[in-house]
Amino acid sequence: MTSRSTVRWSGTRGFSLIELMVVVGIVGVISAIAVPMMKNTLGDFSISGDARALSNAVSLAKLRAAASFSQARVFVDLSGKSYHVETWQKDAATWVTEGGNRTLSTNDTFSFGVVGTAPPFSQAAIVQAAACVTDAGVTIGNTACILFNSRGIPVDAAGAPPAVGAPTGNDAVYLTDGAAVYGVTISATGLIKMWRTNPAATPSWILQ
Repeated sequence: MTSRSTVRWSGTRGFSLIELMVVVGIVGVISAIAVPMMKNTLGDFSISGDARALSNAVSLAKLRAAASFSQARVFVDLSGKSYHVETWQKDAATWVTEGGNRTLSTNDTFSFGVVGTAPPFSQAAIVQAAACVTDAGVTIGNTACILFNSRGIPVDAAGAPPAVGAPTGNDAVYLTDGAAVYGVTISATGLIKMWRTNPAATPSWILQ
């Protein structure tokens, strides 16, 4: 005579090999779709975060210039993929770094790639901001500088500090990860904007 427990045990069954293969196949398909999407999402977070941090640094330099009634600048090392804020110390007659040096994410670089047109109402032709200069007014290669005068207005460098040129609306810094291009532009009045576009010779800039 068969016991009730024996009957209940014999009535159970596991998954067949075909069922397991179907489940594994479904998981594989989902993974093949999800992994690239996740990678693109993380990449976009990375480049947008770098662009926002750069925009914040430009804002900080503008505030420091006005607060200290001196000059301040964002010093961008184009080849080193880093930047920092500097203020002009009148007594010491030298640029002094404020805070630390910030480096772009691994896949991000200072470049606008194939993009051939600047954001609207900014530069006449797309280009990184003019190079920084030393305390003696000598141009520093592979750099870009956004310089603010004591009123927080972006100006051209004009030799050794504290000499400054005229207000300019031609300052901008661009960065890309190959999938998107971001630009931080500064108008002649000091208005800071951040833009985004997909890499294209004729871009479609979107204000962020």
